[in-house]
Amino acid sequence: MINSFLMIGQSNMAGRGYLNDVKQIYDEKIKMLVNGRWQTMIEPINFDRPTSGIGLAASFAGAWRLKNDQKEIGLIPCADGGTSLDDWAVGGTLFENAVFHAKLAQKISKLSGILWHQGENDSFGGLSALYYDKLSVIVDAFRLELDAPDIPFIAGGLGDFLSGGRYGKYFTEYNQVNNALQKLAETKPNCYFVTANELTANADGLHFDAVSQRRFGIRYFESLLEKKNILAPIPGENELIGIIEERPLTKNEQRTLLEIDFAFGKMSLSDLEEKLILLSD
Repeated sequence: MINSFLMIGQSNMAGRGYLNDVKQIYDEKIKMLVNGRWQTMIEPINFDRPTSGIGLAASFAGAWRLKNDQKEIGLIPCADGGTSLDDWAVGGTLFENAVFHAKLAQKISKLSGILWHQGENDSFGGLSALYYDKLSVIVDAFRLELDAPDIPFIAGGLGDFLSGGRYGKYFTEYNQVNNALQKLAETKPNCYFVTANELTANADGLHFDAVSQRRFGIRYFESLLEKKNILAPIPGENELIGIIEERPLTKNEQRTLLEIDFAFGKMSLSDLEEKLILLSD
């Protein structure tokens, strides 16, 4: 039985890390939901915009696999960039879409957690004062709709770089949002907070860069594993990322990646056939 995880929130959950800045994570036992069916995960996982890239979910899944060597994990991508808590309100389009896909996944997997990252769009104009109450209602509604009253809800903090970036004037209340997220973790059962301390951004000063997304995913998994808040960077994050990214590929995985490269025009048919023959030896 696949253990599945719902990905919701805005662009930093969808992922905007540059694809070429990290080594691809590819593992046949890591799946993503596409058209209600499981396909082997490939990044970007959450293609909500043409700028989609590396998010935290791949390294989260990779860390999960290190602890569950013979099991499969499934990711349910439903994050949407630029969205506010009001956009995620109960009964709204994004909420209903996420519930729909999670219910599809429940037919073919065990829903084991909800991964949340959102808050940039609620970090100005006094919106942060309403953040705790609004998110609390959303969490309760997801648990009710999915018949999963005890499902872990893991929320990541906003980056300290927000106030100094290209759009810094719009994020004057990001600390208050982080406080609301921590309050949620302290007051609601099975809700956990994951710090973004020491994580860095792309040049836009808004989106976590690819390496930071990898580190963030490790922290999310540690929170799930230990059932606790992660309030400081985890020792050995980069080493663990290296283990996940450098996992030896099976021959079938190597063949599939060759086929993907061929489909993207990265090699000729003769090169593909030559490499496939070498793999079959």
